[in-house]
This record gives sequence, structure tokens and C-alpha cells, in this order.
Amino acid sequence: MVIGVCTVELELPTSFSLKDKRRIIQSLMRRIRNDFNVAVGEVDQQDRWQVAVLAFACVSMDAAYAHGLLTKVTQRIEELRLDANLVDFEIQML
Repeated sequence: MVIGVCTVELELPTSFSLKDKRRIIQSLMRRIRNDFNVAVGEVDQQDRWQVAVLAFACVSMDAAYAHGLLTKVTQRIEELRLDANLVDFEIQML
């Protein structure tokens, strides 16, 4: 069994308050969770309104599948949200 974890750093240039950030992040997390059936949560930078760090996790029997799924998640983030710029991401297999 393999656990894949992807940490994503986003820049939110159109966010001017924590309320704006929450609206953007909640929408993104709900969409990714529904499309890919992965666990997602905000893991860092909760008090900064123009930066968000999200973590996505999946469990699989195949490391290649888990890595491919998390790569697709990062690609979808770039496609979905024009108000969230993908700055950096890291994929780890545990």
C-alpha cells in the first residue's frame, strides 16, 4: 500500500481578505475532492490572505498510479482557477 501526498502552494492575487481566500480555497477543494476522490486540507499559511498551502492525499496499491493522480490534480488546479496561481508543488510517496 502506498500513500501519496502532494503539497501545493498557491498565490491568490485577487484575495484581499481571509473571507476572499476562504471562498477561493473552499471552491477549489470541493471541486478537486469531487473530481479525483482525494483527501484535501489547508495545511499552512492560514493567516495570510494571498497565499495558501494545500495538501492532497490518496491511497493506492500502485505508486505510479498515485503519482499520476496527484500530477493530474496539480494540472487541474492550473486549469480551474484563474484567481489561484500555482507557485510550487511537491509529491511524496510514503
